Amino acid sequence: MGQKLKITGWIAIGVVAGALTTVSLQTVARSALAPLPLEELQQLAAVFGMIKSDYVEPVDEKKLITDAISGMVSALDPHSQYFDKKSFKEFREGTSGKFVGVGIEITQEDGLVKVVSPIEGSPAFRAGLKPNDLITKIDETAVKGLTLNEAVKRMRGEPATKVLLTIYRKDENRTFPVTIIREEIKQQSVRGKLIEPGYAWVRLNQFQERTVDDFVKKVNEIYRQDPKIKGFVLDLRNDPGGLLNAAVAISAAFLPDDAVVVSTNGQTAESKQVLKATYDDFRGIPGADALKTLPAGLKKVPLVVLVNEGSASASEIVAGALQDHKRATLMGSQTFGKGSVQTFRALGPDTGLKITTSRYYTPSGRSIQAKGIVPEVMVDDTAEGSPYAALRMREADYDKHLTSGQGEEKKDPEREKAREDALKRLEEESRKPPSERKAPEYGSEQDFQLMQAINQLKGKPVLVSKTLVERQEVKKEE
Repeated sequence: MGQKLKITGWIAIGVVAGALTTVSLQTVARSALAPLPLEELQQLAAVFGMIKSDYVEPVDEKKLITDAISGMVSALDPHSQYFDKKSFKEFREGTSGKFVGVGIEITQEDGLVKVVSPIEGSPAFRAGLKPNDLITKIDETAVKGLTLNEAVKRMRGEPATKVLLTIYRKDENRTFPVTIIREEIKQQSVRGKLIEPGYAWVRLNQFQERTVDDFVKKVNEIYRQDPKIKGFVLDLRNDPGGLLNAAVAISAAFLPDDAVVVSTNGQTAESKQVLKATYDDFRGIPGADALKTLPAGLKKVPLVVLVNEGSASASEIVAGALQDHKRATLMGSQTFGKGSVQTFRALGPDTGLKITTSRYYTPSGRSIQAKGIVPEVMVDDTAEGSPYAALRMREADYDKHLTSGQGEEKKDPEREKAREDALKRLEEESRKPPSERKAPEYGSEQDFQLMQAINQLKGKPVLVSKTLVERQEVKKEE
C-alpha cells in the first residue's frame, strides 16, 4: 500500500465517543524538522534546573520530563497523547478488542468516572454495575482529581486480581462498594438478527481487528436464515470508532469496487491519501478475504444506517461514505463530529506519541470535524422525543478541539437553555422507580429508532422528530 495507513488502531477501552480515535500506527518520524526555538528550549532547561534544585522536596527527573512531554502534547487537542510504557501496552491491547480489566465503558462527569455501559458478560456486568453509576473511589484512591486515563490504569491489572470500586448510584441515592475480579475482556463488536422476515439488523459497537470477520459471519448467518432480505439496517449508534481499515472494509461491503470511502489531508506526505472500497486499502485485517463470501445482494439491498451523537470517528467514515454515494438513508441524530486522524509515532521500544496529523473528508470533500454528519431523516430516541440530547457531549464541546477548516464556527444561543431544560427533566426522571427508567435495548421491539428504520425500508410513514435540528459548530473562544 506504499504510504497508505498500514495499521490502524484505537486507544484502549475505557473512554467513549470522542476519546476513541482513528489512528495510524507508524514508526517513521518526519525527516525534515523545523529549526528548533533555542531561546524557548533554554527556558525549558532553566525551569527544569530550578525545579530540580529549588523545589521543596526532591523530584524524579524522569517523571518531570515525562510530565512535560505529556503536558505539551495534551495541550494540542483532545486526542493527541503521549504513551508511557504502561499506557503504550494498553494501547496495543486495545486494537485487538481484548484487555484485562473489569469490563466497562466509561466517561467523565463532574470529575468522577461515569459508567456509560458495562460490557455484556464482563465482571462489571455480573457485579450489577449499571449505566450512569458514578465511581467515586478505586481501591483507596479517590477518583476526583484523576484523569480518565489514570482511572482506567487503576482499574486495569493482572487476571484474577481484585479491585474495589466505590459506586454512587444517583437514582437510588446511595453509595456502596463492589469488589470485582479482573479478567480478560473480549468485546463483542457485532450483533445482529432478523427483525422479521425480509428485514435484517446488524449493530457494530466499535471497529476492532475482529469486527470485519464477525460482521461477515453475522451477515452470512442472517442470509442463511432468510436469503430474501428486502431491507437492511446497519446500526452505528454509540459506536465510538476504532480501526480505520475496518471502517473502509465495512464500507466496501456495501459500495461498488473502487468507490472512494474517505480521504485525509495534513502536513506530511503520508497524511495525504485517498482510501477506496478496494482490497488493497484494507488488506491485512482479519475478515478482509471473507468479504468475498458475502451475498451479492448486500451491494444493492435497501439500506438504512442508524446514527446518533455517540457515533464517532470510524463510524462517521462509514456513515459519510454511504451517504455521499447515496447508498443508504441515514436516520437518527447528528453524529459526534470526530473528523481527525491520529498517527502513532514510536519514540522507543515501549513509548510513543499519538498525534493528530490530518483531517478526514467524506467522498464529496466534506470535513465533519466538530460538525458531524446530519442524517437525512431526524428521528428521536423515543416516541416521546429526545429530552436529553442537549446534554450529550460532541467533539465541538471539547476544549481545544480542532476546527473543521471549512468556514467560520457559529454559536448556538439556544443550547444552554436546552441544557437547563434537560437537566431539570433528568432530575424529575431520577425520582421515578428504576423499572420505569430503563432504556429500551437496541434491537428490541421497544427500540423506537429501529422500528422507524424498518418503516422507512417498507415505505411506511416514519415519525420524524419535531425538535431535533442540525447543531452548528460552537465558536471557539480565543
